[in-house]
Amino acid sequence: MRINVSAQPGEVDLPPLSARSVVLSLLLGAHPPELAAKDLVRGVEPFGVGGSTVRAALSRMVAAGDLRRTDGVYRLSDRLLERQRRQDDAVHPHTRAWDGDWEMPVITATGRGPADRAELRARLTALRLAELREGVWLRPANLGRPWPADLDEVVQRFTARPDTPARELAESLWPLGAWARTARALLAHVERTRRPADRFTALAAVVRHLLADPVLPAGLLPGDWPGVALRALYEQHRRELSAAVLGPAP
Repeated sequence: MRINVSAQPGEVDLPPLSARSVVLSLLLGAHPPELAAKDLVRGVEPFGVGGSTVRAALSRMVAAGDLRRTDGVYRLSDRLLERQRRQDDAVHPHTRAWDGDWEMPVITATGRGPADRAELRARLTALRLAELREGVWLRPANLGRPWPADLDEVVQRFTARPDTPARELAESLWPLGAWARTARALLAHVERTRRPADRFTALAAVVRHLLADPVLPAGLLPGDWPGVALRALYEQHRRELSAAVLGPAP
């Protein structure tokens, strides 16, 4: 979902979510990620989507391999379970004390086609790495996330201590100012919303924005970094929205 940040500080323009997007958002936020059809139909009602539209979307999602259905209960597919893991990690990242070391994966494979190269770039970006130059990726070694073993077939990893000052290097690798501006706009927007449907749409944008947070050590971030506040806001409202949308029917 695209997030449009207007010229006015603190304002965002969020396009409405489709039935498929709402279903996925509900399941991605559920633990375990499974919901009965009746709960999903009720959960999408505040968005003005009828039950027949939701059921049609569910059928298409099962056919596409997005969902699995057993006895009227819909569950995320294995592929989307990985997406949920990334989303959970975006909200609650696993960090460790930083001693000044940087991760430096270097792509060593050659002869890969455009699609394979694009997939590899996407995977390295999802690991919160940034590309210094073609084939050379960096980030501070402050994350406790696992490294996918299959990437060792195409990437060689090093530990580095760059000569460039760490904060200057971080600012060159990530658009920290732009990320922070969007985060502050989302914070203000969520606080202004009152209807559960509007807030749900905004929080879906929040969690997508958190996926792009590089999760840098505090010493490398600009002052008043809004990442912590954005995560706290999301967690504060997630449970109450879940109750409002999927709570007992009257």
